[in-house]
Amino acid sequence: MTNRDVSEENYRRFSEFLEKETGIVLGTSKQYLVRSRLVSFLHDYDNVSVNDIIERSLSGRDPTLKQRVLDAMTTNETLWFRDGYPFKLLEQCILPGILDKQPSSSKPLRIWSAACSSGQEAYSIAMTLFEYKEKNPRAFSSGFEIIATDISSRVLEIGQAGEYDTMSIGRGLPNALQSKYFATHSDGSVTAIPKLRNCVKFKKINLLASYAALGAFDIVFCRNVLIYFSPQNKQKILQQIAATLVSNGSLLLGASESVASVTELFAMVKASHGLYYTKRT
Repeated sequence: MTNRDVSEENYRRFSEFLEKETGIVLGTSKQYLVRSRLVSFLHDYDNVSVNDIIERSLSGRDPTLKQRVLDAMTTNETLWFRDGYPFKLLEQCILPGILDKQPSSSKPLRIWSAACSSGQEAYSIAMTLFEYKEKNPRAFSSGFEIIATDISSRVLEIGQAGEYDTMSIGRGLPNALQSKYFATHSDGSVTAIPKLRNCVKFKKINLLASYAALGAFDIVFCRNVLIYFSPQNKQKILQQIAATLVSNGSLLLGASESVASVTELFAMVKASHGLYYTKRT
């Protein structure tokens, strides 16, 4: 066994630890995933193995290492305007529907980007809203607020700063929107302009914990994260999301995710660009 390998026993223990802390279920034979996420830690310590890193994080004697390990295991690749269709649904179906029902609401529109990673989804939502309002000046006269949450402190710091390198901006950010909503630096990196940053608030939230402090939302994006949870925890999360949504509020999930376990709470809406769900009244 090399210093990069993960023993069966440590994988079992680590899987239990990860599910307890985050709800994420690794399943069987995913040692390669643990190895790929933790191998970079070997550069920070002398004469250690991935098994050593696992044992140190499980021992509880090094809270900083434990948090770094959790960050490494819960951070997933993200894109600007990921999959495209959710933002078309937002622009062409959901926002017009809200505007028709509440043409002069005194409350700001509130949207939650759950498991937001480093902020690309939240900022994509914000740009979609700004572009929509340019075409519909009477829309959302009280403004809008986007809450972006994740369990990883590290990615939340990136999102809060709104700073992205050339590799990050190359993953789906259209040139026109980059020029409009980001300041470009000499090294090719960008920073979101204050107008964009100020409408997104980043908060640390574990999806297995309570969301009551977040308040009520008109729209929730919870995309490509439920696939990592057990059926019981998926149901719990969807029930809690339903509790945060206003009557007829909208929920957007990933393409391979559904509300099958809580159909009494959500109704499916099919549109030309895809489907989303609304909270049943």
